Amino acid sequence: MLSKCANPGCCATFLYLSRGKLFRWETSGAARSDAGTFGADPKVQKTNRRLKFFWLCDDCAPAMTLINEKGIGVVARPLLRAKAAAAGAVAATSRVSARSVE
Repeated sequence: MLSKCANPGCCATFLYLSRGKLFRWETSGAARSDAGTFGADPKVQKTNRRLKFFWLCDDCAPAMTLINEKGIGVVARPLLRAKAAAAGAVAATSRVSARSVE
């Protein structure tokens, strides 16, 4: 559940979707089998998918973005540094996609 800005240096609380920028991160995990489910094909493997939401407040959103750093997770970074990091990590984001919801 969203409660505050994703920037650790900010203490703004989340109140409205129209204020700031909302990020949705979709991650895919290990495959799972639905063999125990009635009528399911035991040979079919489904991928676990999780959605996580993060929010940057009105003050932080113009100067920052969120990126997924391998081994750390989703972190807030200044836009200029984030663009450079994203350019170097394009190949490393094989199973994680980020979508900004405005």
